Amino acid sequence: MKVDLFDFDLPQELIALRPVSPRDSARMLVACGDEPFADKSVSDLPSLLQPGDVLVFNDTRVIPAQLDGRRGEAKIGATLHKRIDLRRWQAFVRNAKRLKIGNVVEFPAQVRALAETRHEDGSFTLKFEGEEPVELLLERAGRMPLPPYIAGKRPTDERDKSDYQTIFAREDGAVAAPTAALHFTPQLLEALSERGVQRETLTLHVGAGTFLPVKADDTDDHQMHAEWGRIEPETADRLNAARRNGNRVIAVGTTSLRLLESAADEDGIIQPFADDTSIFITPGHRFRAVDGLMTNFHLPKSTLMMLVSALMGRERMQEAYAHAIAQKYRFYSYGDSSLLIP
Repeated sequence: MKVDLFDFDLPQELIALRPVSPRDSARMLVACGDEPFADKSVSDLPSLLQPGDVLVFNDTRVIPAQLDGRRGEAKIGATLHKRIDLRRWQAFVRNAKRLKIGNVVEFPAQVRALAETRHEDGSFTLKFEGEEPVELLLERAGRMPLPPYIAGKRPTDERDKSDYQTIFAREDGAVAAPTAALHFTPQLLEALSERGVQRETLTLHVGAGTFLPVKADDTDDHQMHAEWGRIEPETADRLNAARRNGNRVIAVGTTSLRLLESAADEDGIIQPFADDTSIFITPGHRFRAVDGLMTNFHLPKSTLMMLVSALMGRERMQEAYAHAIAQKYRFYSYGDSSLLIP
């Protein structure tokens, strides 16, 4: 399909630079089948779900994955993208023309990394020196990797350390937050439990590739970056049992959805999973594992705009986004939410 089919015009003032407080006071656009759109709040979620519905969250934790350093006199920026092993990360590099294989980059707090390999997409494998866990090095030398549409408008600050982390975060490794879950608070979780809504978690370490623009003119020519994910056998069993009982599985965020769809077999049975996935969901995809999605509003011509169009239909999503813009919903990572039930 032509990538231009997923374009739309977004007023810049609708890009949220900070989340609302409390988190669950964000607005939520509800699109359920062909019913009229409903303007709700995230705090209304319990009343919009049925007892027995299962919300699936991503428990990945965002690490301070952006680093600014030097190789000699040259400034080198690195955004870690994907863990390779205990000391090696694949990274997108700014000013990459000044970095060659074998060079050492000096980051703050005496953190050093060797440019070990260059990949076809221009990224590098960086091997961090020393014996300390890389996560500890990043806590000293790195900063939170805010999306470009926020970082380009204001600097990262202390608030982002908590704002850009979900209350489910426990597994270090993400370079981007699973932002749909940023809206959840302990009070909202308690209300969902009282409603009889179940919760499950999985892990998908979101990479920086999620922010890369689709440069191809046709979706067939776009290559997704791989991300590592895990679904425990017990989690898969409970999700399959819920669906057998006629209950809905609703992914909280496109990351949860992509991993569930990666793990589901042809019969819609969710299998245990511990591997990379580079699944690219576009219109025509047959959804096998999910019955709905809670997600924020996505960039024009992005892979995530293609995903929600696959779930709901392209024309339906164009209508939903036109409604959201007209009603001045806040867009992107720190913005408002939507509940999509095909």
